[in-house]
Amino acid sequence: METLGGAEFAPTSTYLNTSFCGLLPRRSVEAVGRLAREIADGRPEGSGSTGAVEAARASFARLVGVSADRVALGGSVAVHVGLIAASLPAGAEVVVPEGEFSSVVTPFTTRDLKVRYAPLDSLAEAVGPGTALVALSAAQSADGRIADLPAVRAAAAGHGARVLLDASQAAGWLPLDAGRYDYTVTAGFKYLLCPRGASFLTVTEEAQESLVPVHAGLYAAEDPAGSTYGPVEHFARSARRYDEPPSYLSYHGAAQSLPLLEEAGIATVHAHATALAARFRDGLVRLGHEPVPGDSAIVGVPGLGERKPLLDRAGVVVSARAGILRVSFHFYNSAADVDRALDVLAG
Repeated sequence: METLGGAEFAPTSTYLNTSFCGLLPRRSVEAVGRLAREIADGRPEGSGSTGAVEAARASFARLVGVSADRVALGGSVAVHVGLIAASLPAGAEVVVPEGEFSSVVTPFTTRDLKVRYAPLDSLAEAVGPGTALVALSAAQSADGRIADLPAVRAAAAGHGARVLLDASQAAGWLPLDAGRYDYTVTAGFKYLLCPRGASFLTVTEEAQESLVPVHAGLYAAEDPAGSTYGPVEHFARSARRYDEPPSYLSYHGAAQSLPLLEEAGIATVHAHATALAARFRDGLVRLGHEPVPGDSAIVGVPGLGERKPLLDRAGVVVSARAGILRVSFHFYNSAADVDRALDVLAG
């Protein structure tokens, strides 16, 4: 089982840590370096190209199955979630899974909202008549568990609630249709292989009606070139009204990274990464360990987090989260990477 990334990647370690940070493709490194050199030389066009920014927007849209006018760009998931939190009326109920990643939860706790927690496996049952929003990750950061997304969507629809999906640990390997959710937020620096500083928000047309562009600036205008001074009078009719000013270095890299995933195909990446994860789970069971079950490309092994230093010394890069050893696979990994990690854990 070879890698799918080809010559675009050349890690010097056995890298099994995409859930923390994805590897940058060579083409992205070159694009960022080229722009940095041009800025240092004093490029007449300024600090970056809006063409690269729009190319990244369009590529992400294709990867998650929505039109580009449903995608807003930013720098972090927390800011996107904060925008959504600001749109909710005081006292509104937000249901989230227990142990959810802090960027998905904290923006709701800083406002006058009722945040209610429920086990991931029974999240759909926790949605009730008073629920305004369900916020959850497609794949859990700590252990890779995948939520029952159809059940959550159905429960939310049955009670008139909206759904916010954080796809940071999923987009890039798990096939997703972002249009099925009122909002999705995605950090680009994990499975999308972008430089940190590129993030994506999708908003359905219906949900857009309730969002106020609280951090709006020049880039949120329908006519950015004509909105340089004074307040923006006409916001973009599309989700671009929620754009943050782009980090051009990040988006020049993103405009190269995202097409690489399009070329590979998310279905192909999914099959490859989950097959490697299954091989790893099988090996762990043979060694007497009990990984979190499932079909995720992210493998969590409770109680094994203390083995991370051992793996570090052997050049196998993984994460430890809340006592859980977290090992994540992407299309640049191979069966040899799996076997190397298992060999080290076997002692």
